[in-house]
Amino acid sequence: MRFDTPAKNNPIDQLKIIGKSTDRIDGPFKTTGTAPYAYEQHDIAPSPAYGYVVGSAIAKGRIASIDLTEADAAPGILAIVTAENGGKLDKGDLNTAKLLGGPVIEHYHQAIAVVVAETFEQARAAAQLIRVSYVRATGAFDLAAAKDSAIKPEPGFIGPPDTAVGDFAGAFAAAPIQLDATYTTPDQAHAMMEPHASIAAWNGDKLTLWTSNQMIDWSTGDLAKTLGIPKENVRLVSPFIGGGFGAKLFVRSDALLAALGARAARRPVKVALPRPFIFNNTTHRPATIQRIRIGATMDGKITAIGHESWSGDLPGGGPETAVGQTRLLYAGANRMTAMRLAVLDLPEGNAMRAPGEGSGMMALEIAIDEIAEKLRLDPIEFRILNDTQVDPEQPDRPFSQRHLVDCMRTGAERFGWSKRNLLPGKTRDGRWLVGMGAAAAFRNNLVTKSAALVRIDSRGIVTVETDMTDIGTGSYTIIGQTAAEMMGVPLDKVVVRLGDSTFPVSCGSGGQWGANSSTAGVYAACAKLREAVAGKLGFNSADTVFADGQVRSGNRSVSLAQAAGANGLVAEDAIEYGDLDKKFQQSTFGAHFVEVGVDSSTAEIRVRRMLAVCSAGRILNPKSARSQVIGAMTMGVGAALMEELVVDKRFGFFVNHDLAGYEVPVHADIPHQDVIFLDETDPISSPMKAKGVGELGICGVSAAVANAIYNATGMRLRDYPITLDKLLGRLPDLG
Repeated sequence: MRFDTPAKNNPIDQLKIIGKSTDRIDGPFKTTGTAPYAYEQHDIAPSPAYGYVVGSAIAKGRIASIDLTEADAAPGILAIVTAENGGKLDKGDLNTAKLLGGPVIEHYHQAIAVVVAETFEQARAAAQLIRVSYVRATGAFDLAAAKDSAIKPEPGFIGPPDTAVGDFAGAFAAAPIQLDATYTTPDQAHAMMEPHASIAAWNGDKLTLWTSNQMIDWSTGDLAKTLGIPKENVRLVSPFIGGGFGAKLFVRSDALLAALGARAARRPVKVALPRPFIFNNTTHRPATIQRIRIGATMDGKITAIGHESWSGDLPGGGPETAVGQTRLLYAGANRMTAMRLAVLDLPEGNAMRAPGEGSGMMALEIAIDEIAEKLRLDPIEFRILNDTQVDPEQPDRPFSQRHLVDCMRTGAERFGWSKRNLLPGKTRDGRWLVGMGAAAAFRNNLVTKSAALVRIDSRGIVTVETDMTDIGTGSYTIIGQTAAEMMGVPLDKVVVRLGDSTFPVSCGSGGQWGANSSTAGVYAACAKLREAVAGKLGFNSADTVFADGQVRSGNRSVSLAQAAGANGLVAEDAIEYGDLDKKFQQSTFGAHFVEVGVDSSTAEIRVRRMLAVCSAGRILNPKSARSQVIGAMTMGVGAALMEELVVDKRFGFFVNHDLAGYEVPVHADIPHQDVIFLDETDPISSPMKAKGVGELGICGVSAAVANAIYNATGMRLRDYPITLDKLLGRLPDLG
């Protein structure tokens, strides 16, 4: 099905099942411990062996020698695989560094061996007996120090690295009100619950990998390329994923080393990366340095806006696209954005929930508050004053839907924004300094091809198969709801099967695609199946109604089970997008409101209240959508107040590489969170008229927290995370 004209009324608009707050159908499996995660597939491969990964002890250089003698002689050892004996290996298109290093070392904890043994403990013990001699090379590990050597990267996901409209420099110089400020965000870790884990089994020259991976087709292709075997010889299975946040978009070393270990040991092999490897061996959100300049007239109109960002990555990597939202979010005739990329020999920087906007909004939305303060304007009114209904860089290109102003006004009313004290540091509750902050939320709505297969059997059961994954986002449920609505059956008559590379290729779990493209692919397959049913029954498909398990046309009615017959009916199709996303700018919007308390003596920061208002098209399942948003809000609090991968700038590794040293919010840190979804549809997005919310929910949260801290204390902090040491000794005197 090609989607190249705005959606009209269709079966989804019945809203019998779509749009209802529905419990997740995978919930019972997860709460009872019966959901089979990658490492817990106990009955799929007989007598699995265990692999333990050895990581490089240097960040850059070469392996001079590697002695396996003692490890080979250890009890229970079946095989040890290194780059020397692992066979010819390529590098996947989506990997920046090789997944099995040696002799060249590209980053700290790059995998250099996997030890396979009868038990996990034997593999771990033998791994300690491997003797490696290194030749260490000088590396670059400090973004600030490497900033001046950064270069313009190649065009990428958000287009060219630099954009310019009008005369930014001239307009900024002439502006009566100016802001020129620099902000920093640190390296951050995904820190998901489930580690990277895989079980590999070979059957002749064919590999099956049960793994934890968000993008099945991408990773099947990359693993096949790395191993040098045909893609059709690789099967990836990932039915349940215990969190990913972008860390599992690409095949990682656990998958490759499980495959190599299984081939060498001639046994199925299980590999899970230890927690320190998840921080140093896989990917992370790169640190940024961002300079923002805004010029405005005395009445608050932006005349010039410029955003420059510096980030780093390994050779061949890409930038953190922190300027993307600034190209689209606010009006202003004279504009400039620029990204620069430095070579750093740290572990790979790559996508983490809302890549680009996640970091960029942390800076931009503080800057917007700062310029509003210079103008003595309420920051909400300043944002409303500079709203735009067209792409500011391409004014002839309107937004498909843009309700940022509605989000701001709705949130301000609900949160009690009018009670906010305009003078910072003046509102107190006992020993606490209290402040409110707000920020816009923005994340582009991305669309991509997505396919599914749908069948009906003789019992009237509808089964959906697609390689789409569920990373805790509710994919099983919204896909089931889509099929139930389209085929006119209750949700308990739908079976959803996900995460298998033998199924039709979906969009995968990334880029907020799940709520829009994956369900649209199911919609397309169901539409084709409806036509097949109508054709078999001799009904006119234009007036055929699917409802209550029946198929009706005129005065005729046949059960769906009867229509399917003994052999059932099946249809497969994909949603393919035309150029609507070129004619219209598709984005999601929101507003975040936060109230904080700062202890006047200790500088302890407590988040007291939070509210998000989201504009994201039709909300397919308000219950799971709310869960996505509050989870994202929680991550935003972590980014604002806690999260920082601390770099050892001498030796090039992340020091706090576990869940004890890398702090993330826990329940006690987070108050009750309110979420409001605007009642809207976007017919330009897809037949579902929906958009994603899972990444929108994090964008702007950290800035709202920072703005609230400023309102509470009068201290403007531009370097994340905002920890109490940056406040101590500078707080207002309560006396």
